[in-house]
Amino acid sequence: MKAEKNIVVTVTYVLKEDNKDGRFIEEADKSYPFSFIFGTEGVLPDFEKNLVGKEVGHKFSFGIPVDKAYGEILPDWAEVEVPKEAFGFQDAEEEEAMLKEGHVLPMLMEDGTQLQGRIYEVKKKSVMMDFNHDLAGLDLYFEGEIIDLREATAEELDYNPDEEAEQ
Repeated sequence: MKAEKNIVVTVTYVLKEDNKDGRFIEEADKSYPFSFIFGTEGVLPDFEKNLVGKEVGHKFSFGIPVDKAYGEILPDWAEVEVPKEAFGFQDAEEEEAMLKEGHVLPMLMEDGTQLQGRIYEVKKKSVMMDFNHDLAGLDLYFEGEIIDLREATAEELDYNPDEEAEQ
C-alpha cells in the first residue's frame, strides 16, 4: 500500500525550525504518532507532496518554506481586540476560567471561518488576541518515518469537524 488519496497515513516526526539543526518545535513519536487521511486537506499540501506514493518504512526529511507553510505573521491579525461579550460566557466564573493569558480559544468569523486565537492580554471589557498560527513566520523542517498505512473507513471519510462544531 502507498500513501495516496483516502489512505490513513501514520507517521512519526520531529519538527524543527529552518533545517535539521534548527530550533526544536515538536515531536510525534511512536507512542503518540500523527495520523491523517491523505488527500482530505488535513495537512499542509507540501507535507503530502513529500509523502505521496511512499510506503511503510519510508524515512523522510524535507523543508517547507514559510510561504508554503503557515505564511508570514500578519500584523493585523496579531493585535485584535475582542469585546468580552462576544464570548457568550454563562457567568463570571466561566469567563475568569477561560479568559487567561496564553489560552487558545476557537472563534468564528462572520463568514463562518473558524480560527484559533491566543489571548495575550485581558482588559476590563475586552481581550487582546493573536490569530496568527503558532507556526506563522517560520520555515519548517520535518524528519520522520511512515509507520502505518491503511484504507480510511467510511466513517472517517464522512467525518466533518465543521458540522460537529455547529452542533
